[in-house]
Amino acid sequence: MGWTVKHPSNQEFFAYWDKARGHAAAPDRNTLAPEPIRHLLSDIFVLAYDPRAGYPFRVAGTRLCARLGRDVKGESFTALFTGEAHREMEDLVGIVAEETLPTVAGVTAMTSDGGLLPLELLLLPFSPRAHTPLSLTGQIVALGDVAGTLSQFSVTSWRHIQPDPGPRGPRILRKIEIARGLLVYEGLR
Repeated sequence: MGWTVKHPSNQEFFAYWDKARGHAAAPDRNTLAPEPIRHLLSDIFVLAYDPRAGYPFRVAGTRLCARLGRDVKGESFTALFTGEAHREMEDLVGIVAEETLPTVAGVTAMTSDGGLLPLELLLLPFSPRAHTPLSLTGQIVALGDVAGTLSQFSVTSWRHIQPDPGPRGPRILRKIEIARGLLVYEGLR
């Protein structure tokens, strides 16, 4: 996993998420307690899965808000990205949430003094729950010194992270006869 995720904070957050998910594809959001990762919370965010609203921030850490120059709660996450990167980020967030695929992306942002700053974005899904809208979490960290506020984000690269599936118990197959001559096997993927 270390070669996939560069920044130590993102590595730590991913490891915490991976441990919390156990054998599931993604953890339930209630299993991620803030105490063990308190030192990371200033860069962590939670997004609502609402494509029409641009996947708004439900929660945004204080350092992330400071880097953006404002409190972004309720604002569109994908609106941070300009041009083609806006559509690309919409697609990535949709894939992470719908297909429960953790993803890491290299992004750049324009600093208030006109420079470009490389960042690493980690997007992690939550397990879907009945009667509850989908959401996902993530963290965005700078790979260099931050000078001023950031804007005009663009995507430079991205890749899905394949978490270790861990040990799985034996599959239990149940044969159910629905109608004469038609059999359904539960338990296969």
